[in-house]
Amino acid sequence: MRTPTTTMLKSLRSSSTTTLRRTYSSESAPERKVAILGAAGGIGQPLSLLMKLNPLVSSLSLYDIAGTPGVAADVSHINTRSEAVGYTGEENLGKALEGADVVIIPAGVPRKPGMTRDDLFNINAGIVKGLCTAIAKYCPHALVNMISNPVNSTVPIASEVFKKAGTYDEKKLFGVTTLDVVRAKTFYAGKAKLPVADFNVPVVGGHAGITILPLFSQATPQANNLSDEEIVALTKRTQDGGTEVVEAKAGKGSATLSMAYAGAIFADACLKGLNGVPDVVECSFVQSTVTELPFFASKVRLGKNGVEEVLGLGPLSDFEKQGLEALLPELKSSIEKGIKFANQS
Repeated sequence: MRTPTTTMLKSLRSSSTTTLRRTYSSESAPERKVAILGAAGGIGQPLSLLMKLNPLVSSLSLYDIAGTPGVAADVSHINTRSEAVGYTGEENLGKALEGADVVIIPAGVPRKPGMTRDDLFNINAGIVKGLCTAIAKYCPHALVNMISNPVNSTVPIASEVFKKAGTYDEKKLFGVTTLDVVRAKTFYAGKAKLPVADFNVPVVGGHAGITILPLFSQATPQANNLSDEEIVALTKRTQDGGTEVVEAKAGKGSATLSMAYAGAIFADACLKGLNGVPDVVECSFVQSTVTELPFFASKVRLGKNGVEEVLGLGPLSDFEKQGLEALLPELKSSIEKGIKFANQS
């Protein structure tokens, strides 16, 4: 007798095998090490699980200040390609990072009710600065996927740390804004009453509040049944998606599961790019000349060196043009705050 659980597991195994066949067989796929810094946390644990399921990963390195041996032991029992090893404590950070192709950083404290992304700054900025100093030393050529909030400031912090170390490569530093895209797709498809799998919605700007600008005018396919008022409401809901989850969890957490999913999607895109899969395009917060700001999220083509091309904004609706003008000052301030913090000591 089939239970819902066995059906789901068969589907997962089938999906994993299909993905493997579509990209590389396990014999021919390049060896790829992925390190997750903050692997025992609310985002880190589900992200570790999802990366263990990715057939492109051969070595999974899990680091945190505590708890990682248990997480590694747990996921290591899963019958997929990668070998998972847990590392605890600063003295083992170098071992966790050595040879990494992709480093994902969800480390830091989560947002609590009433807390803005800005409130997180002093704690998470210090954590990110320390971790990036180690990355510059032990795996300077890795692609760095920054999840730790506030991303609008932590990415500039990372860039300054790498510049000081002489290892900065703007093609290899990414702010993970994929959750904004995931939310925009989900909310848009839900309102249009159409299958979400069919949709794509670019999201540009930054990764907090009004700096998040979903470009619903560029959604594919277009849902022509939505009013201007509904687009405004969808934009607001996408911008406030994190707050929606924080409030729903009533002080007991933030968006951890959906963030882990989004982080895994973006890391998978980076791995595909490294392995030479053509036309891999995702939105990300990167060094950019799309606007006058030094960092900006837009569509990015990924390749063997990380960023192959930062794509432009494309045509914007009047509402989106207004949103772009409104977000620039706030985003500028967040970027400058990160740069100032990195250069204080």
